[in-house]
Amino acid sequence: MSAVAITINFTLNGRPVAAVVKPHHNVVEMLQTQFALFGARESCGQGLCGCCTVLVDGRPVSGCLHLAAFLDGAEVVTVEHLATPGKLDPVQQAFIDCGAFQCGYCTPGFVMMTKALIGQHPDPDDEQIRDYLSGNLCRCAAYPEIVNAVKMAARNSKAGSTG
Repeated sequence: MSAVAITINFTLNGRPVAAVVKPHHNVVEMLQTQFALFGARESCGQGLCGCCTVLVDGRPVSGCLHLAAFLDGAEVVTVEHLATPGKLDPVQQAFIDCGAFQCGYCTPGFVMMTKALIGQHPDPDDEQIRDYLSGNLCRCAAYPEIVNAVKMAARNSKAGSTG
């Protein structure tokens, strides 16, 4: 017997959308199969690595654990929405400028967590950065560069909002 599918309506990257999901579908599955968005990646499948991070109503969630059905009425932002044509988001640019990645597999999750962190703490110190990003894993061990990128992103975001 097949699970019953439901239709959910939500805002995805600034656009109202609808999706048909089964009760067991997670956010990553839905984003990839129905919207061809592959920035959030399922790696551990247990919410321990942060590769699948998306923002739901401004808060970071693990897309591998969060059921798609719970998105009904929500606002969802993925890493694909951060850049504008010809211009990267300050967080994305800082990660590039600081070389805060090697293989890049975990980078979208770190970028999304950094967006959320800077939204809550516009000028985070090292301890806040490490604490906030503690749920994200980089198997290539680019951690010092990631901390530097977060600091640069915070400075650049602050400068961009005042200028």
